[in-house]
Amino acid sequence: MIFCFTGNGNSRLVAEELQRRLYSPDDPTRQLYMLEADRLIHPSKQLLEAVDNELILWVFPIYSWGVPPVVLRFIDKVKYKGAEHARHFMVCTCGDDIGRADDQWREHIGHRSWIPRGAFSVTMPNTYVCMKGFDVDAPDIADGKLAAMPKRLEAIKMDIERGFSESDVTRGKYAWWKTNLVYTLFRAFKMSPLPFGCDGTKCTSCGLCARSCPMLNITMKDGHPQWGPRCAMCLRCYHQCPTHAIFYGKATEGKGQYRAPRE
Repeated sequence: MIFCFTGNGNSRLVAEELQRRLYSPDDPTRQLYMLEADRLIHPSKQLLEAVDNELILWVFPIYSWGVPPVVLRFIDKVKYKGAEHARHFMVCTCGDDIGRADDQWREHIGHRSWIPRGAFSVTMPNTYVCMKGFDVDAPDIADGKLAAMPKRLEAIKMDIERGFSESDVTRGKYAWWKTNLVYTLFRAFKMSPLPFGCDGTKCTSCGLCARSCPMLNITMKDGHPQWGPRCAMCLRCYHQCPTHAIFYGKATEGKGQYRAPRE
């Protein structure tokens, strides 16, 4: 089983590639279980069952040097019979570094009496644009990160198959402070959906933002999107808007968009 939460496609791209590399086509545990919609909104209603020694991957993007809160909530609340007898691995995507996010993941997995194994990070194009100094990568940098991905995933595949149980991640400087202080402040003050808005002169009322929101948090009113309180802060609405009509206050003025390539 591969549990995948994705905002703009980077983590899904990684999850699909690992699915091809690690699971045979006839493996009944090969399922890619996307964390979205009711699975995220009501994780305690999800009833799952693992087989003994099953390979379980947790794939997600890094949020301010931590694990996305919706992923932690899912881990904490999902009803998962037999998961204590499975092999849990973490594969996260990040623009640069992850701090001590792997420690967060191990802690929450451990609280369920599940056994965390190896943790890995994969450098992918930047997608966070909602603070000063943060923007998408220049095209050549983004292309370079994507070109390096297959070699990185092959190394991760080999480590998983040999039972690697440590962390092979890019921590960056001040890792403890980033995850334990900056991430905490980010959750408290930088995850509000209130600054989201739409430029009515650009919006075509296509509704893509509402249809694609993983939290079902966007509704269309008078042809324009309205955001509710249940936001994962994945920025999918911002990046997927075909006319670049969505903004996050003044923080996204002049910022770019990113969409992960799909086969």
